Amino acid sequence: MTHTPAGAPLALGRRIRKRRQLMSMTLQDLSNGCGVSVNYLSQIERDNAVPTLGTLAEIAAALDVSIDHFIATPRQADSVTRAETRPQFSISGTSIIYEQIGAEFPGHELTSFILNVPPGYESETVQHSGEELIFVLDGEVLQVVNGQQFLLRTGDSMHYLGQHPHSWSNVSERWARLLWTGKMLHGATPSSYVPRTGAETQQPDIP
Repeated sequence: MTHTPAGAPLALGRRIRKRRQLMSMTLQDLSNGCGVSVNYLSQIERDNAVPTLGTLAEIAAALDVSIDHFIATPRQADSVTRAETRPQFSISGTSIIYEQIGAEFPGHELTSFILNVPPGYESETVQHSGEELIFVLDGEVLQVVNGQQFLLRTGDSMHYLGQHPHSWSNVSERWARLLWTGKMLHGATPSSYVPRTGAETQQPDIP
């Protein structure tokens, strides 16, 4: 069996298989979506065949990603965010200020933000595939998961499955600062911690 060295990028076929499995698709499902035979897809995933760019583009479209998802090679430097230059933004209609700490690169599965949450903020209740982990950097939040309430203070953390109905709020009289990390599966309803795709962003003023 061939092992991939730690830190080495996955071969093309394994990237395709990983993405297909993440989307809970069978080879037949993928074949139906891209028009490539199951037999040929199987060969590609086992790295026994190399698709043309045209075929790869059809596979990428069926897997709901761009072709760069499979062929771009990330640089380690692109995975670093600096405290003084970290992108910050807020979303129209919400008072949370987000700091982008996660990187975008082929095959990534985790999403991460630092959230600055004003007093009195309350999220909606959601449930979705995937999982989430929150760590309270400063302040306190009330996390509700599957009907149970958990008051989390500075230094506390919680890890839970997104399939359970969950919501959260800042019940204190001062701002809270949280580290949120989640693994969202394809087609999942976004977490209540995550800004909605396509929402209007604006430059924040962090107190």
